[in-house]
Amino acid sequence: MDLSIGTLIGQAGTFLVFIWVTMKFVWPPLVQAMEERREKIAEGLAQSDEAEKALEKAQLEADGIIQEARKKAGDILDQANQRGNQMIDQAREEAVAEHNRRVEAAENEIRQATNQAREALRERVAELAIAGASRVIEKEIDAGKHQEILDKLAAEL
Repeated sequence: MDLSIGTLIGQAGTFLVFIWVTMKFVWPPLVQAMEERREKIAEGLAQSDEAEKALEKAQLEADGIIQEARKKAGDILDQANQRGNQMIDQAREEAVAEHNRRVEAAENEIRQATNQAREALRERVAELAIAGASRVIEKEIDAGKHQEILDKLAAEL
């Protein structure tokens, strides 16, 4: 190959035209596309940082809500246990009161039965006393006249 100055100048001129066309028509869209891409990447990184911060905040809020829910659940369990103990105590008190009421009713029945038995016994003793006195005296005793004496005798028995 023969190098001549004309060829060299022609090639240099062609190269300069190529550089000028590239700088004028090719380079600006490439630079703009790279700048847009850089902005999109920066935007994506910023959104990623914001999303990470939002995720951390949401995680903290979720932890707080979980702790509050656990506390409320514990409070509810404590209240349920207290209410259960109150119900047991109330049932126990009601059972004791019912027992005492039944014992008192039974004692009243026993007293009434005892009083009725004493009255029946007094009447029977009075009848026996009259019958015995009749036999001893062998005549009739006026029950109306001696009722006061018999009542005193019955009261002493």
